[in-house]
Amino acid sequence: MDISAWIDRHAGFGPDRPAIRFCGEEQTYSALAERVASVAGALRQVYDIGRGDRVAWLGVNHPDLLTVLFACARLGAMLVPMNWRLEEPECAALVEDCTPQALFVTGGFADKGKRLGAKAGIPVINIADKDWNARLCEVAPVPADQGAGSLADPVLISYTSGTTGAPKGVVLDQQAIFTNAVNSAHMHGLTGTDVALITLPFFHVGGLNILATPILHAGGLLVLHPVFDVEATFGALSHDGITVAVLVPTQIAALRQNPRWKETGLGGLRVLATGSSMVPRGLIRAVHDCGVPLIQVYGSTETAPLAAYLTADQARANEGSAGMAALHCELRIVDGHGNDLAPGETGEILVRGQNLAREYWQNPEATGRAFRDGWFYTGDLGHLDEKGFLWVDDRKKDMIISGGENVFPAEVEAVLLECDAIRECAVVGARDETWGETVVAFLVCEGAGTSKEEVAAHLSGRLARFKHPRRMYFVDALPRNAMGKVIKDTLRMWARNETTGLGETG
Repeated sequence: MDISAWIDRHAGFGPDRPAIRFCGEEQTYSALAERVASVAGALRQVYDIGRGDRVAWLGVNHPDLLTVLFACARLGAMLVPMNWRLEEPECAALVEDCTPQALFVTGGFADKGKRLGAKAGIPVINIADKDWNARLCEVAPVPADQGAGSLADPVLISYTSGTTGAPKGVVLDQQAIFTNAVNSAHMHGLTGTDVALITLPFFHVGGLNILATPILHAGGLLVLHPVFDVEATFGALSHDGITVAVLVPTQIAALRQNPRWKETGLGGLRVLATGSSMVPRGLIRAVHDCGVPLIQVYGSTETAPLAAYLTADQARANEGSAGMAALHCELRIVDGHGNDLAPGETGEILVRGQNLAREYWQNPEATGRAFRDGWFYTGDLGHLDEKGFLWVDDRKKDMIISGGENVFPAEVEAVLLECDAIRECAVVGARDETWGETVVAFLVCEGAGTSKEEVAAHLSGRLARFKHPRRMYFVDALPRNAMGKVIKDTLRMWARNETTGLGETG
């Protein structure tokens, strides 16, 4: 059995139940099952796609991406969703790395796709072309019992967001997708009656796997948006009967700044999931004030992504925690020698479970560093409390050592965000001849006029002096990747550059 069987089984139990709603149109489970079989037939018969082959996708969210994913699962092939926000040379580098046998594109990316296909010598399939849809009617479908795929087969190559260094292709097998779906069902309390809203991009594993594939595993309805739009999101929350959703903190902040936040709140949501970065306490409380539990997720591309999470009944009592180990996961906190640490002690977070990636695509050295003895070494620093809740302290590489003292940027950022004048912030370390490293803060403020003295006064008495930023920059916006994570390598570059002109004070 492979994960495409989910769709066929739900089509058997309820053929007329809606599976996906997209741009005002609904697709039932029976229609989705038929399309998966037809796409699998076209991939096999027309493009000679089989076990181990790759199929790339370039375009915004679309139901056919899910169709291609399940078709690849049936054939034992792999889907590679590419970040459509990348420039063409960056996309070309991904194509060169994963060597797909075909490239799917949505309408707005047809020209770029043709150029990429021509360079790589592979066919390009525009899902909007009449020829493609006509071809699906001509091929013999591949039913579930004639597929070659299994849970042991790799099915997804998801490239890391690349906040540092070059993106790596994370290879997830079907077992990882299945285990993650079960974890998600436990986290959200998913049933076939749920309606899930997805606005995150599918080229990121969070957009694809926090709720999208799990809701189809549960037999519920997926309401899919091509891209995130504030008005469209409020519209869905108000009129589509959404019960569960996932939004990254930057999306929640954008909704909160809109007048409709006070008018309609978060609609009929019974739970909202978030993750991807440290979540400000003020944002958590704003969601809770709407009467909706905000459940925080911890994980990464390499964990499919759910490794730890809160559940709805834990959310309010554990604000700021990343939750407990996922239902089918294990967590460890270790020191630099791999020794387990006691509750309350900060160390590297390790994850083990069947949701883990099997490797980095064609990168055995990186695979060997990150995956050891069945454990994934996340590179994140955190601690477990006495009750087993995980608290993420920072990225291992982001820790600042100033004058021999360890400074966790996330701790400084959390205190800075308690200042009413500061809307967003990020803290990095910069080399310093006296202290080794010094603390540098980048601040996005509500309005003009915020001063270094005002910020320093806010920090006084709240943080030890060695944790205070010695340099501050007031900026209009922080550099972020597609999932809303702050790109700290860019900030370190800004901090090194004496001619940034960013308005440094102090």
